[in-house]
Amino acid sequence: MKLIYTFLALILLASCTSNKPVKRVVQGNAFGTTYTIQFFTSEELNIEKGVDSIIHVVNKSVSTYMQNSDISRINRGDSTVVVDAIFKEVFRISETVYTNSHGYFDPTIGVLRNAYGFGDVKPIKVIDTSTLDSLMKFVGFEKVFISKDNKVVKEYPEIYFDFNAVGKGYGIDCLGRYLEGKGVENYIIELGGEVLARGRNLSKEKWWTAGVESVRSQLEDRSATEVIQLKNRAMAGSGNYRKFRVDSLTGKKYVHTLNPLTGSAEQSDVTSATVIANTCGEADAYATALMALGLKKSIEMLKATDAVEAYLTYTDSLNMEQVYITEGFKKQLAN
Repeated sequence: MKLIYTFLALILLASCTSNKPVKRVVQGNAFGTTYTIQFFTSEELNIEKGVDSIIHVVNKSVSTYMQNSDISRINRGDSTVVVDAIFKEVFRISETVYTNSHGYFDPTIGVLRNAYGFGDVKPIKVIDTSTLDSLMKFVGFEKVFISKDNKVVKEYPEIYFDFNAVGKGYGIDCLGRYLEGKGVENYIIELGGEVLARGRNLSKEKWWTAGVESVRSQLEDRSATEVIQLKNRAMAGSGNYRKFRVDSLTGKKYVHTLNPLTGSAEQSDVTSATVIANTCGEADAYATALMALGLKKSIEMLKATDAVEAYLTYTDSLNMEQVYITEGFKKQLAN
């Protein structure tokens, strides 16, 4: 009888062990960068094909780098495109951040990005006041809407959408929903420096953590200034310390973050913005908005916006580097 009990105990132990979630890691390329997905599961899940499929459908909808994508066709003036749920959700997120930032986040700045050389066409050689005035006619999120039959209506056919400041983050959210649909509750997705975390790191019995990149870090060696705990949150950052273009003729420096209200491509006093939000799409968009707003307006927006926290670096009146951190962000710093 003792042997029987021992045998049954071993079976139960093996059963419990086999059902214990184990950590799995999947890596690959997406949206012009790389990704790493870490998740815990007690089943044999092959997610690679599903991940590739999601990346494809997001690109097919909102990537300006795909000539046959919906957004590219719309930018070329095709008014017959019926947009999908992805496009509509990215549009909705953009509209919310556009409103909360009082227009400092605006995906219709595509003509400006192209003019300054940050888009997919050759830049304009000379950008003077008259050139900016003509371009600004085609900028303004209030000049576009989605009709009841799911078609994009533009006040001017030249209006050019650029969802790059929200599309990547939204794509990460789609990957997270895919994992959750497979029954995964504990995961972290890092894609191009943006992060979405749900549940906990079961191997350490702690919250997932992520680093706030230092403005002094190099592309090949990205060092972190702070480490934060992501308690079912997302994080995204934006900075102009790498993203700029220098005109070969004039030597003038144009930064990647543009002011949609003036058309300017000059640096605000905010040099980097790291944002924590409920979704990666929101974090992505708000980080871009904060770069354009500047410190004073950024603080005002953050105080008026729920569930959005930020870590900002900026230059003061003496050109010294300073840091502003919201109280909610401070609470998530790892001890």
